[in-house]
Amino acid sequence: MPRIIVENSSPLRGTVRISGAKNAVLPIIAASLLSNDKCILDDVPMLDDVEVMCEVLVSLGADIKRISSGRIEVNSRDIDNYEAPYELVRRMRASFLVIGPMLARMGEARISLPGGCAIGTRPIDLHLKGFSAMGAEINFGHGYIEARADRLRGERIYLDFPSVGATENIMMAAALADGRTVIENAAEEPEIVDLANFINKMGGNVKGAGTDTIKIEGVDELTGANHTVIPDRIEAGTYMVAGAITNGDIIVENIVTNHLMPVIAKLREAGVFVEEVPSGLRVYAPERVNSIDIKTLPYPGFPTDMQAQMMALTSVAQGTSVFIETVFDNRFMHVNELRRMGANIKIDGRSAVIQGVPKLTGARVKATDLRAGAALILAGLVADGITEINETHHIDRGYIDIEKKFQNLGAKVYRI
Repeated sequence: MPRIIVENSSPLRGTVRISGAKNAVLPIIAASLLSNDKCILDDVPMLDDVEVMCEVLVSLGADIKRISSGRIEVNSRDIDNYEAPYELVRRMRASFLVIGPMLARMGEARISLPGGCAIGTRPIDLHLKGFSAMGAEINFGHGYIEARADRLRGERIYLDFPSVGATENIMMAAALADGRTVIENAAEEPEIVDLANFINKMGGNVKGAGTDTIKIEGVDELTGANHTVIPDRIEAGTYMVAGAITNGDIIVENIVTNHLMPVIAKLREAGVFVEEVPSGLRVYAPERVNSIDIKTLPYPGFPTDMQAQMMALTSVAQGTSVFIETVFDNRFMHVNELRRMGANIKIDGRSAVIQGVPKLTGARVKATDLRAGAALILAGLVADGITEINETHHIDRGYIDIEKKFQNLGAKVYRI
């Protein structure tokens, strides 16, 4: 099996360009099902998850062409299948995002129930609650969900939790619904805004994305559109932490600074220097950073997807840090792997207490999930000896050419 080898690499220096956001492009690809015309998407990160989403659309009858690096053409004119197969859906939960646009455009969708998630439960009940409120008939059977509606109707929908996936799925369904749909307690993530901008480019009428109340006026049809995906704020945050943990001096390019404010604030609190430069953000750090406390929250709070990386940083900080995870119920699986490298971390339910140590030691570890894998690379950069990371397929779900980007910063990171 492929492995990533990391050797002590401090300090990192240079420039790294951030790729398009995985969590933005997946719903945007799904939303292309809403149109009969061609859609051109730029800055598409060809990650494993993106490949799976493209395969899902092809299984439904769409035609997808890779025009050049980072650019794809999606043509959903000849959609002729209502069912997203189990073999694809089980590989990625985000495949469930096709049910909203399929229901809106075709009046019917059948999709395998998504499986469990390594970092905790992600129930789909909020998605189905929204579809039912809009007039869809929902049936369960033999591991599949079937949804039908002659024409969805606009409705006022309150989400019990600001779920990103439910907000996206309902918003896509509402784009072709009859009348106005209002989503209250909606997720506010930048990826929601990017999806809304794409729908509006296709001729949709979405207002309020980025706030807790989104209003969608349904239209009769949507056209094709050209769209550039926003930069990946989690990838950006990961490299910013890499600069901090190695006492390096790096510039992170192709970013939206406002999307990174929670991460910037915590890095500055730790004593890391973060300053805006014409091409992005410059990150440089003192010899040893300070301890910090973090509580993960839905956007605009501190992102749960950056919790593991920041824990790697605080593992070698001065003092004691406390992390509280409120978003997912099983997102401390990286703790045991960091402990194998000498980190001093204690877990109590959803809280972690990290006592910074002077040094970590390289070890054989495994990436238990996507962000855990990134955290282990960060820890390996400052550990004595060699760190061997297994289960690297998790890392490839969210980072393009991660070893090459690190190598360009002077890191000793290799894939074997």
